[in-house]
Amino acid sequence: MEKDTYKTITKPSKDVLFKDKNSKFFGYAFPVKNEEEIKDKLEFLKKKHHSARHWCYAYQLGTENTTFRANDDGEPNNSAGMPIYGQIQSFEVTNILIVVVRYFGGVKLGVGGLINAYKTGAQLALENSKIIERTINKNFLIIFDYKNMNTVMRIIKEKNLTIVNQTLEMDCRIQISVRKNDSQAIFNVFDILYEIDIKEL
Repeated sequence: MEKDTYKTITKPSKDVLFKDKNSKFFGYAFPVKNEEEIKDKLEFLKKKHHSARHWCYAYQLGTENTTFRANDDGEPNNSAGMPIYGQIQSFEVTNILIVVVRYFGGVKLGVGGLINAYKTGAQLALENSKIIERTINKNFLIIFDYKNMNTVMRIIKEKNLTIVNQTLEMDCRIQISVRKNDSQAIFNVFDILYEIDIKEL
């Protein structure tokens, strides 16, 4: 059976601070769904920490097909973004943005020191987040005449299905959300019924 769950966070982490040789590293984790939200969060942090030197980040989006990006924001190559992304992988979370904001303290840390500091900033942000597990769902649309309402509703209740939205007129439409691993079985239940149509969205 395929894995049909993923881990994510539902609200931003609390502020965390890691210090090394006078440099300060503030770590943040945000739940995000798209690149638009990522831009907003980065702009918010750039205003909040307008006198910082670097705003390094990594994000991952998606559940089955994931996309990610790591940004060193002026730090030496792969010394910031990738260590942050490494923590996203090690905590196995997605739909998340982690930003580590650096105030330079006048002493160079060297690449090893930077990798450690950005990794730790990201780790602290994740440790201060509530990580939850969610299921990967598929959505279906059930189309039927009003007279078949009881049949459809009985199955939805028996199978404990989630209704996303519904329009109940002469021609009724109910959108349901089903856990991926159960989706074929649920599709079949409705598909064999006379006068009831189901299609994947």
